[in-house]
Amino acid sequence: MEIAIVPLDGCEDLVPRYAHPSDAAVDLCCSEGFSLEFLERKAVPVGFKIALPDGWAALILPRSGISLKRGVCVVNSPGLIDSGYRGEIKVPLISFSKERQEFYRGERIAQFLAVKAEKMEFARALSLPPSDRGEGGFGSTGV
Repeated sequence: MEIAIVPLDGCEDLVPRYAHPSDAAVDLCCSEGFSLEFLERKAVPVGFKIALPDGWAALILPRSGISLKRGVCVVNSPGLIDSGYRGEIKVPLISFSKERQEFYRGERIAQFLAVKAEKMEFARALSLPPSDRGEGGFGSTGV
């Protein structure tokens, strides 16, 4: 699947690439340096715009390294990019670290995964068919 991408001025080096042939997602890098204080949120630009094909969407996912080691996460994980969006991609980050977190231009801050997005249709029903789980929700499968 091909995604049309337009790098913004001075950001040609930030076009996403797979780090390994077996990777499911590509890393997103920040197009400018920034810092985050404890509980600060920021929409961080990545330096490009895209056009996803109809019937596709993209998910913005956290990088496990900066989440675990630095306490910085994607705020609305996963973030969703619809195929009709044409603006610059930005990653909403939040810091849970008590220490100020500094990021430099070109640093990897999130992951980007394209997924097939099938259209759904809803059919009104009076009841639902039984399942092995039933109405069991939060914590219903035990510890």
